[in-house]
Amino acid sequence: MAGIYIHIPFCKSRCIYCAFYSTTDPSLRQRYVDAVCREMVIRGERREERGERIDTIYLGGGTPSQLTADQLRQLFIYINKVYKFPPPSGGVGGGVEVTIECNPDDITPEYAEAVSQLPVNRVSMGAQTFDDQRLRFLHRRHTANQVQQAVSRLREAGICNISIDLMYGFPGETLSQWERDIDSALSLDVEHLSAYCLSIEEGTPLHRMMKTPSNSPCLGGESESALNREDLGGSEELQRQMYYLLIDRLTAAGYEHYEISNFAKLGFRSRHNSSYWTDVPYIGLGAAAHSYDGQQRRWNIDDINVYIKGIENGEPAYDYELIDDTTRYNDRVMLALRTCEGLDLQSLTPADRDYLLPLADRYIADGLLSNDGRRLRLARSGLFVSDMVISDLMRINDD
Repeated sequence: MAGIYIHIPFCKSRCIYCAFYSTTDPSLRQRYVDAVCREMVIRGERREERGERIDTIYLGGGTPSQLTADQLRQLFIYINKVYKFPPPSGGVGGGVEVTIECNPDDITPEYAEAVSQLPVNRVSMGAQTFDDQRLRFLHRRHTANQVQQAVSRLREAGICNISIDLMYGFPGETLSQWERDIDSALSLDVEHLSAYCLSIEEGTPLHRMMKTPSNSPCLGGESESALNREDLGGSEELQRQMYYLLIDRLTAAGYEHYEISNFAKLGFRSRHNSSYWTDVPYIGLGAAAHSYDGQQRRWNIDDINVYIKGIENGEPAYDYELIDDTTRYNDRVMLALRTCEGLDLQSLTPADRDYLLPLADRYIADGLLSNDGRRLRLARSGLFVSDMVISDLMRINDD
């Protein structure tokens, strides 16, 4: 089995926290879609991915809902041509999970209907918050009311698997305000939720905001120059309380906490994202997209113009790395421990187990990890400090 990820880098405007590769230039959309289709053909002809059954398809971004229905249909026609996926005639064949990321304000009744006529059976939307002031702070295009409208329109169009993203740790946000966001999300009764703490990623407008004071309006009428890292996310203790409140409220509502940041109703885990955590190969198409075949990881150049020119000349612009034993160990430990199933110790070599288990003992003693003899898992108290715990279990490459 394998998954396909297609990166759609177009955005109408940039959010201040986003570190993913994107562009606000709409003039290249059709040429880019043509290039992605050509990349499928080139890589198929070179027999790099042939012979693997496609199990999941994910259109991410950027904002895939900035493409027209015809452009989306063109992508699916080529997926069918190269990877033998059912054509875009409505519905999904073979049990394949097909996800598209959408911005809530793009989901007009007409667009929802158009999506339902494609082989799409899952929609993921970035709600982030149900407070319009915080949405403006993030430079999001939509309003809280548009999230509710989008969910209703997708339901009316027959989309039965909807995921929304939430964000916490805003400047000045209180625990009760975060709880209201959770309540609003639960009222939508969606099948899947992801939640992340607002963080400062290098190279983003938010990162520049921290370094370069300005007079732009911010939350509470403050200027951006008044923000510092403590203002941004509140105390670490408050973030911890927000995270565990999220877990408690969602699990009480019947959601399975199956990955550090992800919750799903029974049967509605994200199969595509789960493949990343369980060492399933995936094919990345488009500028900045990554691919993995179990032996090698490759990534396309994160420059849309260079990407398009390379494809048009028949020579995709990409780099790659071979997966050595140290990288394989680190990937397996890091990704598996993010999941509720944890790390299958038998999946490691004896040498890797001998390296890992003594390091894990201190965290087991502190109640941050558990080991039942077969699997190593993060305990509840270890979830919020998972980055620290997991990093201490990594091998250092001697090269």
